[in-house]
Amino acid sequence: MNTPISRSCQSGMAVISALLIVTVVAVIAAQIIASQTQFTRTVQADQNRVQGTWLLRGALEQAEQLLWHSRLQDPLTRLDQQWAHGILVTGASESQPAIELRIEDEQGKFNLRNLVRDGQVDMTEYASFERLCLSLGLNLSIAQRISQRVIESYPRRTEPVAEEPTTANTFDSGRLTSPNTKREPEPAKRPMLRVIDDLYDIKGVDRHIIELLRTHVTILPVNTWINGNTARPEAIAAHIPDLSLRQAQSLLAERDQGRWFINRGDFVNRLQRPDLDVSSVKVGITSNWFRVYGQTRIGERQVTMQALLLRNEQQKPEVIWTRVGA
Repeated sequence: MNTPISRSCQSGMAVISALLIVTVVAVIAAQIIASQTQFTRTVQADQNRVQGTWLLRGALEQAEQLLWHSRLQDPLTRLDQQWAHGILVTGASESQPAIELRIEDEQGKFNLRNLVRDGQVDMTEYASFERLCLSLGLNLSIAQRISQRVIESYPRRTEPVAEEPTTANTFDSGRLTSPNTKREPEPAKRPMLRVIDDLYDIKGVDRHIIELLRTHVTILPVNTWINGNTARPEAIAAHIPDLSLRQAQSLLAERDQGRWFINRGDFVNRLQRPDLDVSSVKVGITSNWFRVYGQTRIGERQVTMQALLLRNEQQKPEVIWTRVGA
């Protein structure tokens, strides 16, 4: 026979059990809702990223057309052309996102690929890069480590072995007519570099150095000349021995006022260096390589893009690679 006390205890236990069950269900429900909310946000973010990527790729075609139109209008590549002023692509309505594009002439910068030419270290370019780094306030040891990293990322030919002279009064069959034909290039020791950010693995290279180099240095797939019509004074001074930064600034100040260089001879003449060998000056007046930076915002997500374009004389620009981030 249950007493009033035992019935009260049973009722209390039942209430507690019910409360526990309600609590557990509430916790599970909250977790499910949170999980669904996170999943929805992830899906929405992915959709925004995909949409932004396609928008940027579409805008990239406009950059290609702009570069091609500039080439058709003028064989020179100059900073007063439309491509150099950026592109703002607005949507058809207020709800559609705007796209910002910026085009940079990569041949207005020092090309690290030039440090290796025909499988050999180009000591002239090596010295130019050291001068550039010093003008930017970088330690010479940093310049040397960067150069070494670049050099190790390309196959290199060893120096040919000098032939031993034939000993007097001995017979030489002449069969060894090509003594160095079997000397294969040494394979690259490090992965190839594509962008300046790949230099982060070098000791002493931090974000400040990377951002400083990004303005003045590039990495292109081939050896190139620098474009005197788009280069900064630091790059020009680095490429011309004994040319001070102040002299380069004065020279380019005239250029930026509209006196664009029409050929390499024109550039050399304005240097007022009669002792300078024109053939040794690797400064041109046009460019084939361009970097496109794009960004757009969809919802809360900003999507960015980088692309490297090759513009030849006889065909429209070609996209070499693209990188999209969000």
